[in-house]
Amino acid sequence: MMNTKFLTLSATAIAAALALAGCSTGSSTPSATSSSAASSAGSMPGMGQGPGMMSSSAPAAATEHNEADTMFAQGMIPHHEQAVEMSEMMLQKKDIPASVTALATRIKASQGPEIETMTGWLKAWNESATMGAGHTMDGMMGDDDLKQLESAQGTAAAKLFLTQMVAHHQGAVMMAQTEMSQGKNADAIKLSKNIVTAQEAEIKEMQGLLATL
Repeated sequence: MMNTKFLTLSATAIAAALALAGCSTGSSTPSATSSSAASSAGSMPGMGQGPGMMSSSAPAAATEHNEADTMFAQGMIPHHEQAVEMSEMMLQKKDIPASVTALATRIKASQGPEIETMTGWLKAWNESATMGAGHTMDGMMGDDDLKQLESAQGTAAAKLFLTQMVAHHQGAVMMAQTEMSQGKNADAIKLSKNIVTAQEAEIKEMQGLLATL
């Protein structure tokens, strides 16, 4: 009888232990599942990595351009270079009205950095830095024009500079307007708008200065 009672008690104890183990295993399963789900959610594309994901597309967007963008940069670079050259001529002369030298200083300061910007675009776009044959740039001065400006002095030089630069700016505005209507690259279009705004204001300023000389 004692052996039978012992066996009955042992069987009962084992069953109880198995039941407890089963409850313990069942309670841990949701925790493991939650951890796995959280881990999977954290690794999903776009989860917790918004800024990083967007930045990867920025270089590609910056290189998006069309033929109008390329021609704008290729043409505006030498156009700006000539404006800087003309401005430097004036800054080397004596007896030039302060208002004219101030204008020449501003033109040089603004267009110099724009040349560097556009040169960088062409390099990023894997495009030539020079425009192909057969293309012309509105408002450019010829060699004889530059020689006249270089030899002129005093008030005569100031008048000639202003007259030439008005025509030069008008050409740049036309080129920029073409880019605004036909370009694709956002940065190039933005620069073209800035050029139109700045140079139209300077045209008015120069026409006003000419009236006073």
